[in-house]
Amino acid sequence: MTEQLSAKLPPELAGMRLDAALARVLTAYSRSQLKLWLQEGALTVDGGQPLPRSVVRGGEQVLLRVPDAPASEARPEPILLNVVHADDAIIVIDKPAGLVVHPAAGHREGTLVNALLHYAPELAALPRAGIVHRLDKETTGLLVVARTAASQTALVRQLQERSVHREYRALVQGVLISGGTVDAAIGRHPVDRKRMAVVSGGKPAVTHYRVLQRLRAHSLLQVQLDTGRTHQIRVHMAHIGHPVVGDPVYGGRPRPVRDMRPEAAEALSAFRRQALHAAVLGLKHPGTGAECRFEATLPADFQFLLEALEMDAVQGEAQ
Repeated sequence: MTEQLSAKLPPELAGMRLDAALARVLTAYSRSQLKLWLQEGALTVDGGQPLPRSVVRGGEQVLLRVPDAPASEARPEPILLNVVHADDAIIVIDKPAGLVVHPAAGHREGTLVNALLHYAPELAALPRAGIVHRLDKETTGLLVVARTAASQTALVRQLQERSVHREYRALVQGVLISGGTVDAAIGRHPVDRKRMAVVSGGKPAVTHYRVLQRLRAHSLLQVQLDTGRTHQIRVHMAHIGHPVVGDPVYGGRPRPVRDMRPEAAEALSAFRRQALHAAVLGLKHPGTGAECRFEATLPADFQFLLEALEMDAVQGEAQ
């Protein structure tokens, strides 16, 4: 059923641009989405379709008929999901390594979207099956999915406002003395278009990191994002000379060090993905407004590698 909303623009918004005023009143939707609906005729003001830049007088009657999103072309598949939390507004998933988020060339099936459509069939009516952010195929951890159009818009707005707290665990090469911030724009690599890179003219990207543990030749970091660029942590860590362990794209291939315990060297060589985990997700619940915080422990392979390197570090100190 098409959702229908009506509202009156209050007098105090007089003199404001129409699209900005609409975003003040219809807070569940972004300004750009409201502007598009106004242009398409799904949203009317006093029964007409004024330009988004029109000036508000105050008192105008707004009617919005929220269009139904086209059903997803992806096919539902019974793929097991680790659901951390689920309610009428959101689903929080602890994504495993190897699971692609969106269907694409070469990955039309077996994706998170396919799994979500089986778990919650109503997501077929939402753009991208309710997904509002993504994790790389081999990155593990927390990802939130909206179950309604209003929730999806609210979550996208939080991401745009950078109010969503995203905290990662990253095992990187080299021993860092202290934490810091990487503020470096990211864009497509000038030669290899499949990779991202720190480039002039790229999109702003800010990554904060703190040292949680120093090992013999590696460091475990707590990483927090201000922005969410493609491969941001992987690119920024490589940029400062400390690529994420196991990352073949950005120089983090496993490198056993001299005199490393055989067990640690074997665990390091066997780790075939980037050691990156989305451990903490904080957001404002789009339905209740309550502050929510979700946590996910390190996956078994990451934990095994870390423990092996910890034992190696203890032996190194004893020598």
